[in-house]
Amino acid sequence: MSDRPPPPRPTRDEVYDLLMNARQAEWVGLMLEDGRSLSGAIIFNEFKGTGRLINVDEEFSIDFNVDQVVDVKL
Repeated sequence: MSDRPPPPRPTRDEVYDLLMNARQAEWVGLMLEDGRSLSGAIIFNEFKGTGRLINVDEEFSIDFNVDQVVDVKL
């Protein structure tokens, strides 16, 4: 095992950029600060800093705030 510290968390501006790009993707992975890792399509309102992740396959959706997002994978 490695004793390396985890990679630094993206800044708020970096998360905004990731979410703006993710709006165009069909499917994204969203990692939240409470440890949840979710996937689906997102709707993001950059003016409010809020969004919704929708997973039609598993039939759920979740609202999120930009400050809750740790990482976004396209």
